[in-house]
Amino acid sequence: MAVNSIYLDNNATTHILPEVVAAMQECYTADLANPASQHAQGRRARQMLEDARERIAELVGAKTSGTDRDAIIFTSGATEANNLAVSGFANLSPRFGAISAIEHPSVLTMCEELVRRGKKIETLSATPNGVVSLQAVHQAVDRNASWLSVMAVNHETGVIQPVGEIAKICADRGILFHCDAVQSIGKCPLHFNDSAFSSMSISAHKFHGPPGIGALVVHRNVRLTPLMFGGAQQFGMRPGTECLALIVGMRVALEAANVEKTLQAQAMEKLRCRFEKALLDGLNNVLVIGEDSPRAPHTTNVSFRGLDRQAILMALDLAKVACSAGSACASGASEPSPVLRAMQLKKEIVKSSLRFSLSRFSTASQIDQAAERIISAIRSLQRS
Repeated sequence: MAVNSIYLDNNATTHILPEVVAAMQECYTADLANPASQHAQGRRARQMLEDARERIAELVGAKTSGTDRDAIIFTSGATEANNLAVSGFANLSPRFGAISAIEHPSVLTMCEELVRRGKKIETLSATPNGVVSLQAVHQAVDRNASWLSVMAVNHETGVIQPVGEIAKICADRGILFHCDAVQSIGKCPLHFNDSAFSSMSISAHKFHGPPGIGALVVHRNVRLTPLMFGGAQQFGMRPGTECLALIVGMRVALEAANVEKTLQAQAMEKLRCRFEKALLDGLNNVLVIGEDSPRAPHTTNVSFRGLDRQAILMALDLAKVACSAGSACASGASEPSPVLRAMQLKKEIVKSSLRFSLSRFSTASQIDQAAERIISAIRSLQRS
């Protein structure tokens, strides 16, 4: 009998919802045109685009009314959104900026490039529990940083960062604050205006929407410099013809993610705890990274000490359990996780860790089967 695959790599991407596909198909087959065109088909497309923009803004907690509403800038995904925010902030002031050491590669690598261009950017340390150091935040603010960037939920450990507190510290001092909210949207409570963010990035394929579409939410009082130049679309911040079908798909996926969100999160957390308990009960030398910190309900990072993560990953792939050795944007790299290294964990822990990530469609049966397969694979590797 064929063994069914179990997908536990939802932090890399989620499976697209059927209703999202249907909404996108409707856009592709409708009598629509370029949203920038002034004829009837263009005007209809523009209306659908702006309706989707306003609805997405509502769902993430942005201001949608009045002449000073917050901006929703559609991008190709969170990588572009993070690049736009960080480069935009860095170009606004000659003073230094600061990012956490556990940011996504799209922030870390963009900052490396900005440093090569002469910008001053510092790194905020993280604790062994995976939380950005508030002491380091206060030190950066006291030394007159012009902007900070800290993610809401870490993509590898699932540890929730104190972004609300950090944003307030920044707001009180007139400092810009960007939040990568990719792993938070649809799983953890997050409201753009209530959090005092200057900007926030989201990505549709992380909450069962289509890949290739994301957004940067920008506070009404913030003006960024663009990455690209061309037409006047999206306030001149992201020129080029918008893909209406992708934007509508993101709207539908985000609406679905907000239905009974609290109950869905509670269900995921129960499954994550069940999964971790099964591994801890069934194996020796297992460590759940960041277990003493507040964590998002869908992510766990487990170290199988004494083994190599690449060997485990291959064994689990043969057992038809899909997981990850780290960020999908660095999945081809053989280097140890920069997130776990930034947490100052021992080498034996870093080199033996894997990330497992659930979705709201994960089931108890899948979790139990996955744990059984993982335990069997680990025992086999320990004997070899």
